[in-house]
Amino acid sequence: MKILFMGTPDFAAGSLKSLINAGYEISAVVTQPDRPKGRSGKPVFSPVKEVAVEAGIPVLQPERIKRPEETARLLEYPADIYVIAAFGQILSKEILDQPKYGCINVHASLLPKYRGASPIQRVILDGEKKTGITIMQMNEGLDTGDILYSKSLDLADDETFETLHDRLMDLGGEALVEALPLIEEGKITPVKQDDSLSCYAPLIKKEDGLIDWKNPSDRIYSQVRAFNPWPGAYTYISGKILKIWDAVPVQASGKAGDVIAVDKSSFTVACGDGAMKILALQPEGKKKMETSAFLLGNKTEIGEHLG
Repeated sequence: MKILFMGTPDFAAGSLKSLINAGYEISAVVTQPDRPKGRSGKPVFSPVKEVAVEAGIPVLQPERIKRPEETARLLEYPADIYVIAAFGQILSKEILDQPKYGCINVHASLLPKYRGASPIQRVILDGEKKTGITIMQMNEGLDTGDILYSKSLDLADDETFETLHDRLMDLGGEALVEALPLIEEGKITPVKQDDSLSCYAPLIKKEDGLIDWKNPSDRIYSQVRAFNPWPGAYTYISGKILKIWDAVPVQASGKAGDVIAVDKSSFTVACGDGAMKILALQPEGKKKMETSAFLLGNKTEIGEHLG
């Protein structure tokens, strides 16, 4: 089976590596154009392009793949199936219909729930205990195609976006390599999604990280974990941004947003229900640090208000 692969970030690079390691012939890789990064502003390769270049696979980087000339270019690279993982552009019906086995997508949730761009963060935010990977037959809708194959995993109690992303990246590669032979041999019966069970996981924005201390402590704990490392859960102290990197819910009460306890290694902030003991943080303009280090140079007193 000859494959044309489309993807951009680390999550997609994991699937591409799995295909290469499994010995699949990949005619070309399609990824987003190089983008400026860091203070230098120099364009850098996407993680998928890095893998493709190292493996000697031709790379296409269209600004808009739906343009007729870009779609036509795909025909220069014959493939039986197109594999898509977090590519970042919408595919036209013309592209979806090109390969023999159509286009399949490696999606980081158990569909039909959590369609959209940010399923990994949303399962943590919503306190889900299980998630996984869905290999889906793509159609013109947003993650609405038939389910072909899935694999699940249980979330750890302290799961962060970073840890869950890496686990799902590995699981996605496994599921893809397991599903492809079954697709080729006609051994998969597609399952239509039940739209009534779906919800949408929109793209995460920086402002989503703002902590509302009136929320219950378990909700804020989920927020801290879901937005680690980006955009980071944050609040304000003395008018400046304070990112919260590690915290645990505790049984305590007080006015939401007020500091209600301070010791050498932490301080505790009251929530709408319960409280959060802050263990690691990042003051505006400074590096991430343990709360103990922060308290050495910053006087934090009971009654001080965050938010």
